[in-house]
Amino acid sequence: NWSTTQMKKTLIAAAVMAASGVAFAASNVTLYGVIDAGAVVSKVKHNTTKVQMKSGFDSGSRWGIKGVEDLGNGYAVGFQLEQGFDSDTGADTASNSAGKSFGRETRLYVDGGFGQVGVGRFGSLASGAGSYTILTGWAFGTSYEDQGSWTSFGKTNSRVNNAIAYVSPSFGGFTVHAMYSNGTEDDANKWSDNRHYYGLGLKYADKAATAALIFEALDGKGTGGEKKVGTGLNTYLKTLGLDLIEGKELEALDKNKAEFKDRKTAYSVTAGATYNFGVVTAMGIYQYAWESEMYSQHAFGLSASAPLAGGTAKLGARYLLGKLDGDAKNVAKALDADTKYRAWNIDAGYTYPLSKRTYFYGFAGYSDGAKLYKDVENGKFNGWSVGTGLVHKF
Repeated sequence: NWSTTQMKKTLIAAAVMAASGVAFAASNVTLYGVIDAGAVVSKVKHNTTKVQMKSGFDSGSRWGIKGVEDLGNGYAVGFQLEQGFDSDTGADTASNSAGKSFGRETRLYVDGGFGQVGVGRFGSLASGAGSYTILTGWAFGTSYEDQGSWTSFGKTNSRVNNAIAYVSPSFGGFTVHAMYSNGTEDDANKWSDNRHYYGLGLKYADKAATAALIFEALDGKGTGGEKKVGTGLNTYLKTLGLDLIEGKELEALDKNKAEFKDRKTAYSVTAGATYNFGVVTAMGIYQYAWESEMYSQHAFGLSASAPLAGGTAKLGARYLLGKLDGDAKNVAKALDADTKYRAWNIDAGYTYPLSKRTYFYGFAGYSDGAKLYKDVENGKFNGWSVGTGLVHKF
């Protein structure tokens, strides 16, 4: 008993796959997507103000195909293929999809009384992306880029390749979540040369409350070896959130090569919760993340959402404090730089539904860094942005 809308989506999906030379027999394949088109004004410390057309500022623009087949006896097999794109150019240059056919997610899964097992490429447990993430506790989720996304302050493993995920059945509102990646980018080499991700989480959900506790580890296997000096250093600077080496300085350093050691395992523990009081939904999130010879840090977030004038208003604040460790600390001392870093951020947003599938959004955010982050030209820690746009889902 399919609705007219569902039938139309199935017919469209059939046409898309027929046009691409792909045959299918299932009757429940669905084409879906999100288109986000907006305008953003932003400024990063020591840089000029930018006015830009933006795709995916609120929700990443994407299209996908998904389907499921009932095997009987409580078992089912399903799939999902999802690709991102930029609505302002039509290109597949979205950061998570560039150069990939389905860069946002590719998964094949089996459902049964045991829960669900899925394999493919998808977001890690605390990434805030994909079908298996259980991140909660921040009103803005991973929206609004550097200023609004929780991942700009917290450490995250984003999407991982060569992954397998498990979700248990619900026990009194609790579910267990586990994930492993046999190579976050590639697993063509021997096991000890591939970088691996491990995640374990516990989620609780009822009508008023949600909560999650997530432990993640990303080992440093395969990160060493002989590399161009400038490019090698940039991999470390990016992890710390510092300015990258660019231009002629990068070219000069890259003329030299050095043997880099494998990085240590990076760990994080993330806890978040929400509670709907009726008038307002309150949220809190905390993460402790550390990597030997690199850093240790704490990130906190408090936020809330509430109905307002037919839409939903959101308000949030975050604080980050951390310090460099080991080799990274020694390098900072040699450069006469601070070995501790701080940053705070405030965000406000509003969404208004124009229909069941279309809504308007507005957002403003400001961040300010201190100590090591005082003058870094990075919008995550020093800058502001104001944006508005429209999101349509199909």
